[in-house]
Amino acid sequence: MTQQMPPMGVKLSEDVEYREGFPNPFRARVRWFDPQTKRRLSRSQMLPTDDDARAWLDRMHRAARRGVTPDVATMTLTEYGTSVWDLAMRGLEAKTMDPYRAGWRLRVVPTLGHIGVQAITNGVVDRAVYGWIADDYGLSTVKNSLASMVRVMEQAVRDGIIDVNPARITGWQQEYKKAEDELDDPRSLALRDWDALDALANALVARSADEYAGWGDVVRFAACTAARIGEVSGVRAKDIDRDAWIWDLCRQTTPGPGGLIDKGTKGKRRRTVPIIPEIRPLVASRLDAVGRDPMARLFTGPRGGRITTAVLRDATHWDEVVVKLGYEHLRRHDLRHTGLTWMADAGVPVHVLRLIAGHGSLTTTQRYLHPDRRSIQLAGAALSAYLGENWETISPRSGPKVVPRERSRGHLRLVR
Repeated sequence: MTQQMPPMGVKLSEDVEYREGFPNPFRARVRWFDPQTKRRLSRSQMLPTDDDARAWLDRMHRAARRGVTPDVATMTLTEYGTSVWDLAMRGLEAKTMDPYRAGWRLRVVPTLGHIGVQAITNGVVDRAVYGWIADDYGLSTVKNSLASMVRVMEQAVRDGIIDVNPARITGWQQEYKKAEDELDDPRSLALRDWDALDALANALVARSADEYAGWGDVVRFAACTAARIGEVSGVRAKDIDRDAWIWDLCRQTTPGPGGLIDKGTKGKRRRTVPIIPEIRPLVASRLDAVGRDPMARLFTGPRGGRITTAVLRDATHWDEVVVKLGYEHLRRHDLRHTGLTWMADAGVPVHVLRLIAGHGSLTTTQRYLHPDRRSIQLAGAALSAYLGENWETISPRSGPKVVPRERSRGHLRLVR
């Protein structure tokens, strides 16, 4: 990666032009002479209102007063990181550089590289990091990816492009631990019923490009089998017993060195999962579609690619859809919470539920057994019905005795 230093002390000329017929009709433009090449350069931005255009011009002038030219001030994170990489990473040992470079190339750039440096906020970085955690990246992988971004953004602070480093976020380790521990109250994250799941699946399909029905199949299958998205992506035709309708869950698709790889499930626990009648037709149609190839993937993207939680999110505009449906905090992993909560409410014994979930600790499984309000109401109704039916048969001599109000007037005797 080469290093590029912004020229100092440029003077800008500006103009705003209204262009009718464009979604963002106000074009804000600045021009300047490069002190080194003496060439006249320009940068422009199409914006929705005249006020937005004037605000953009003000930002360019503030940057210029700091010695930052508009071409540097308007760089995307990818462009800026490429230009200052060597400077930002100075002082690091070679063994540290390798994971930093991999984190930058494989996670930071694909997630945030298209965003302008000045447009990156703490919230943007927060969502990126939580997305990596949800994608099952390891703790050290997330740490190295974030560290590379911290260094690049720190250089942007030194260059005067931004005032504060937005990549210096805290608390993400706790969120990572929660994701690993399945959270303290996973029931609160579950969809309420099949209709809610079906509505979500249909909305995601409708929002995707070409309305690819496969996204809805992935969502329904994940919820009804209480599986992770990576495990759904790893399903092969030979893993499904079509006679007994059982899924031999033995692998997952997960990010790894060089791209996506197939490996064993989390905790290396092979699981046997039932396939309920509600999703058997979609599984059967996919088995028919792949034919006799036992290693064919059952669930793929519209072009046959492997699916990750990030792919599902981006292809279906997940964040936008769940907000419209009123599930602002719903993540792809919450489909697993949904399935386990439904199974617990259906009366699946806790030791069986643990095997289906693949939990290492029974305590984790028991979190799905907390009774909800309806369960408590039903318990009260059951007790009331029992007492009503059996009140006449209860022996008057049974149960606690009432202490007489009047005491006996006899005298105490001392018995030797």
